[in-house]
Amino acid sequence: MPKNFDHHHLLLSQFSLLLLNLLLSSSAAPPPIGICYGRVANNLPPPTTAVDILKANNITNVRLFNADPATLSAFSCTGINVMIGVPNEILPNLSTASAAVEWLQSNIFASIPSNQVRYIAVGNEVFLKDPFYTPHVVPAIFSLHQALQTLNLSDSIKLSSPQAASVLSNSYPPSSASFDPDLKSVLFPLLQFLRDTGSPLMVNLYPYFSYLNNRPYVSVDYALFRDPNPVRDGGLVYDNLFDASVDAFVNALEREGFGGVGVVVSETGWPKSGGEAASVENALAYNKEVVRRAAEGVGTPKNAGAGVEVYLFDLFDENQKGGDEFERHFGIFGPDGLKAYDLNFNK
Repeated sequence: MPKNFDHHHLLLSQFSLLLLNLLLSSSAAPPPIGICYGRVANNLPPPTTAVDILKANNITNVRLFNADPATLSAFSCTGINVMIGVPNEILPNLSTASAAVEWLQSNIFASIPSNQVRYIAVGNEVFLKDPFYTPHVVPAIFSLHQALQTLNLSDSIKLSSPQAASVLSNSYPPSSASFDPDLKSVLFPLLQFLRDTGSPLMVNLYPYFSYLNNRPYVSVDYALFRDPNPVRDGGLVYDNLFDASVDAFVNALEREGFGGVGVVVSETGWPKSGGEAASVENALAYNKEVVRRAAEGVGTPKNAGAGVEVYLFDLFDENQKGGDEFERHFGIFGPDGLKAYDLNFNK
């Protein structure tokens, strides 16, 4: 036997392993592209029509902000996966596993099969918007997790709690990002749960808001993926605010020892009117690029080739939302099912 046989054999094995990894990574399915189905409006079609719109546009993931039985029934057995929200005001009612089991069975599984439920989003932006409910977030998550374990669903249905991007006290440059120290006492138990259960941190990211609130430091071109002057952060280059925002969370997680926790963008979008730089053209430019990057698994500079799971906001305009005028103009579709602009959800 040649003296260098073992060495050649080792090199061959390493090459084979590398080739296998390349093949596996190249054939990995891109992350889901979903859409949020907000219903704070008085002019919307019935949920069955919303389902028809989603199916006609090959949208197979949707975020619902509450467990409305009629809406869930409309989605039942359609092949559309759902993220179901637990409204903030419900959280105190889920303080025990038995209460959580009853709530899940009565409000969700009585109306839709469990195999269509991808996530349960426990509250929405509670830590910064609803301080009264903040102490109830993690206990409710623990109760719901125990309930899912009782129902043998804890492996297939993941729990998280979508947070506003402003839970970061510092996000620029991305490598220096850190969580708001005033929130660590409530945020860290959530992150610990997410790591322990293999669940993602859900974040609502709106480069549009960052542009409005940080002019002239953030340009509309940087927010719309078309800045000719990229920002360098160490060895990484950022030519858009979406990537920089996602990587800011990745770095903040790593900084606190939660590097294994993934990031899902549970809301993102651009308004069509009602504010500066809010237009059909800009909404199309932003959402088209978000969809393309997810569909192609582009990833971010810190995690190139690992696409980001996103949920676009919003299916329809919501004419009864409060706040600034632009808040009511995020809809990608009209109530008649026609697109407000020509966005293709496949690329």
